[in-house]
Amino acid sequence: MLSVAWHTLRARWAAFAGSFVALALGVALLTVMGQALAASLDAPVRAPERFAAAPVVVRGQDTLRVATSTGERTKELARPRPVPAGTVAALRALGPVTEDRSFPVRAYGAPAAPDDLVGHPWSTARFAPYRLTAGRAPAAADEVVTSGDWATVGTRLHTADGPLRVVGTVATVSEPGPGTGLEAGTGPGTGPGFEHAVFYPDAQAARLAPESTQLVVEADAAAVRAAVKDEDEDQDQDGDGDEGEDVRILTGDARRLADADPGRDAEALTALNALFGTAGGVTAFVSVFVVASTFAFAVDRRRREFGLLRTAGATPGQIRRTVLAEALLIGTLASATGCVLGTYGAPHLAELVVDGGLAPKWYAIGGSSAGVWPYHLAFWTGLLVALCGALAASWRAGRTAPAQALREASVDGRALTLGRRACGTALALTAGALLAYTLATDPGELLHRKSYISRPLLLITAVALLSPLTVRPLVPRLPGAVGLLARAGAVAGVRRTAAVAAPVLVTVALAGSLLGATATIGAARAAEVRQQTVADFVVTPRDGTTLRAEALERLRQVPGTVVSASSATTVFTLEDGVALVKSEARAADPALLATTVRLPVTAGRLTDLDDGSIVVTEEWARHRVGQQVRVWLGDGTPRTLRIAAVLSIGTGDNGAYVTPANAGGGGVDRVDVRVRAGADPTAVGARLRTVDGVRVTSRTQWVRAALPQTNRTTRLGMLLVLGIALLYTGISVANTLAMAAAERRADLTALRRAGATSGQILRLAATEALIAVAVGTLLGLLVTAVNLTGLSAALHLLSAPPTIALPWQALTWTTAACALLATTTAVTSATPALRPPRS
Repeated sequence: MLSVAWHTLRARWAAFAGSFVALALGVALLTVMGQALAASLDAPVRAPERFAAAPVVVRGQDTLRVATSTGERTKELARPRPVPAGTVAALRALGPVTEDRSFPVRAYGAPAAPDDLVGHPWSTARFAPYRLTAGRAPAAADEVVTSGDWATVGTRLHTADGPLRVVGTVATVSEPGPGTGLEAGTGPGTGPGFEHAVFYPDAQAARLAPESTQLVVEADAAAVRAAVKDEDEDQDQDGDGDEGEDVRILTGDARRLADADPGRDAEALTALNALFGTAGGVTAFVSVFVVASTFAFAVDRRRREFGLLRTAGATPGQIRRTVLAEALLIGTLASATGCVLGTYGAPHLAELVVDGGLAPKWYAIGGSSAGVWPYHLAFWTGLLVALCGALAASWRAGRTAPAQALREASVDGRALTLGRRACGTALALTAGALLAYTLATDPGELLHRKSYISRPLLLITAVALLSPLTVRPLVPRLPGAVGLLARAGAVAGVRRTAAVAAPVLVTVALAGSLLGATATIGAARAAEVRQQTVADFVVTPRDGTTLRAEALERLRQVPGTVVSASSATTVFTLEDGVALVKSEARAADPALLATTVRLPVTAGRLTDLDDGSIVVTEEWARHRVGQQVRVWLGDGTPRTLRIAAVLSIGTGDNGAYVTPANAGGGGVDRVDVRVRAGADPTAVGARLRTVDGVRVTSRTQWVRAALPQTNRTTRLGMLLVLGIALLYTGISVANTLAMAAAERRADLTALRRAGATSGQILRLAATEALIAVAVGTLLGLLVTAVNLTGLSAALHLLSAPPTIALPWQALTWTTAACALLATTTAVTSATPALRPPRS
């Protein structure tokens, strides 16, 4: 069988070129994705940055620990607790203690000023260590020292806290030496730094950021542990080895935990894993789809050949083994080629994600560290895809009767086999049943990215299997002789038309379902914000994350207004006694909140909220008014609160509400301002904008800004998925039309002999291709409509504004690209038939 298959491939290489290219590219992509996943499994431990030269860092506890029947559960707190005053006093007895503070800084008037400036006390600079490269240390309240090269000595900066003057610049020391003084220009080496720091005098930094959550102790680590333990015992608090209940003691590499966002590498790699996993899954799905479609069409076109083999005595089993042997050869060659291509393509993907800010600078793909498993996975997956794609075709080939050798008509017989009809119907019913079950049990699941990426694939497969049944009803009568012949050809060659329409269906359905889902959810969230925002103005910090106390006081003094201040926080609950769940929350005065926000209350009353109660959503395990619920506040403080009201789930942005007493240390980050009756909104807006350090937006502007923006990782993932689908569409359409053109060359030549012009022949080929693209587009839109309708139904069940947002621009471009590929291939393939007929 292998010998027969090999000779068949050599004789019919053009018919199998599409399958080979599709498989090779699929294996190449899987090889790249596998190497990318291998490179992102483990993030290297970062060395300490800001405190590389600090002996010991004592940090307020930043982790909530709750004991359960199945072990301890932990969650990161919304903000670390301050180091207790008693602990600070005990540590000062051991040696010098330097309190650290960090706060965002926004500089105006300096075009080169970075957007991520962060302020620190000058006394902490020596622990990085930083060394002066020019100028001197800051002394006056309006003097600062900056890192990097964006400012020089003498540069004047304007901030919300007043004007500043740069009196020095610093750079990090590449290797901490024994002397860590900050003499200008000294040290074994300097660098640009890992942050854009602005160092203030200690007193000024303490005024701008009164709360300190970590400090440096210049003492022996063992003595620090002992002092902390003694202080815990004095306060009747249990210790846990190296860490007290209220603080964490960081030494060695653990000092990196005192840096800003120490888990950023792990978070970035988790996002990359999801991105590459999704792209790999779609690659495998589309590869199987294209290969199966190509093999099925190729087998259908070889009916006479298989009939001759049957006439010569070949058994059905031999015919099937021949087709599978062809798939085995193609799969082996294509998989090997794909592994080689993937080896060269992996470094380029690493450069793309690093340059796009999706991965850390150290991220690299390939090399010996990746191992060989990505190549094994890609190779054997490619071989399995080839065999699975040819399996159904081989079964149909084995059923070819010897009488097929006498077949001359090119009109397709039965559009669908019973097996294909049964599989398509079963998949369609399964897709509908899964959608109905999810809507009935957990409609919020449909709003998750994994759901709206994976669920359309089942329906796409079902519609593609049943697509031959739709060709005749969907193709209208077209005007003119060319239109008449084109429709007749498309309907007569229903399998050819369906084979071209199938990849178009995949691309259009993926583009519509994926982009439409994000647009639909985004539109629903914006509608929620529009319904809930009653305030005439919304005030947020212009710099940093919270409003200054003096700014908040000035906002409250604006006449003719109702001012409701709120702060973002979190609450934690223990569900089923074992799962520690983190929920976003806001803290606000309930009386003022009710006048500026219209919340979707389903039970209870918002005005019943007090310091002993909480407002929850229906998503909580306990959500009946009057029930007691055990929670931990944003700073880890345990409380038992009564449920005062219940909110609908919505799109997932409706969180819990507590009073400011239960904010867990969170500062005010939003102020809703309602203009009283009789007051002038324009004058109120002008007065609000005179307050320093705030950003004032009208209700219209706030709602417009609330429309969710797709992040870079999601955007790249969508482009990668749609790019893969479009690439495979081009391969499949080109291969199918090329095979069909070779078979129909006699028909086109007969038309030439009958007097058809070259232009008519080309228009006929292009029209037939466009008919197939139109069928695929309509079916793709049908799949999109079903998916988005299910998503809209889920929004309705969650009490969110139901809406459907179709990405018309993306669908238009996708359809145009498919049409261009199809017509170009069809016209090119039909060109050989234009030679003048011999007399």
